[in-house]
Amino acid sequence: MFRRLREDGRRIALRVDGHTIEARAGDSVAAAMLAAGMTRMRVTAGLEAPRGPHCLVGACFDCLVSIDGVGNRRACMVEAAEGMDVRTEGRRRGLPR
Repeated sequence: MFRRLREDGRRIALRVDGHTIEARAGDSVAAAMLAAGMTRMRVTAGLEAPRGPHCLVGACFDCLVSIDGVGNRRACMVEAAEGMDVRTEGRRRGLPR
């Protein structure tokens, strides 16, 4: 039923929170993380509840991560690239008072 849009067999490596994971060329960052067993991409600001990809089409914003130093990127909308540095939001950020 499901198939990759592009499958050339090429593998790439990217780093997520300091750990190297392997992905297939053409995978989104979210797909690569899920395939590597990583389901938490951020925590909510109020309750610090874990959040991960929900819709995988860019509508829900539950897969926000920092990619190559740019924060609040939707992991499901960014194609994984060789050497990419991905950071999850593992703790609550300071909120303005």
